[in-house]
Amino acid sequence: MQLDYGCDFGETIEAMTITFSTLLQDLRSNIDYNRQVLESSLRTNPGIAYQKVNEITRFVGSRYHLNLQIHFPDHRRLSVIDSYGTENLGIVFDKHRKRFPIERETIKQKALEIFAASKADDAYMYEDKEGVRITIAEGRLEILPGSIHLWCNVEKDGVKEFVDWLFENVYNFSNPH
Repeated sequence: MQLDYGCDFGETIEAMTITFSTLLQDLRSNIDYNRQVLESSLRTNPGIAYQKVNEITRFVGSRYHLNLQIHFPDHRRLSVIDSYGTENLGIVFDKHRKRFPIERETIKQKALEIFAASKADDAYMYEDKEGVRITIAEGRLEILPGSIHLWCNVEKDGVKEFVDWLFENVYNFSNPH
C-alpha cells in the first residue's frame, strides 16, 4: 500500500515560527491520515509498518528541515498506532553542533521550574561537547546542542511546554528557508 501525505511531497513549511507543538500536530495529522495503511501493514508485516511510520516521520521532518525520528525501544509498542508521535521521539537539528547558545544552567533551571519532581544533570560532556539529561517520573529528556531525544510520553506533565521553550530559546528554531 502507498502512503498519502495529504499534500505535495515537495511542500515545505514557510514563513512561520516552528514550535514543537506544531511539529507534533503535523506528525499526528500525517499518522492519522495514513492510519488505514499502517493498520493493514501491521496485520500483514510489522516490518513494513515500521518502514512506513519512519517514512512518515522523515517526510514531516523534511518539511521543517530537520531529522525527525520515532524510536521503538519496546518493539511491542509498534502495534499501538495511537502512541506514534507521542513518545520516544528524536529531533536532530544540526548533528555537528557541540555547544548550546545559552548556558546549560539556564536549561536545567527551566526544566526544574516546569518539572517539579525532576533531576537535571550535565550529560555527554566529552570531546568539547555538552548536553543535559532531565529525568522525570515517566522517563527522560536528553538535550544536546543539535538534537533532543525524548524517552517519555510528550503529552504529559509539561513536556510540550518545555520542548516548545527549547525550540525558541536553545534551538532558535524558526524555519530558516
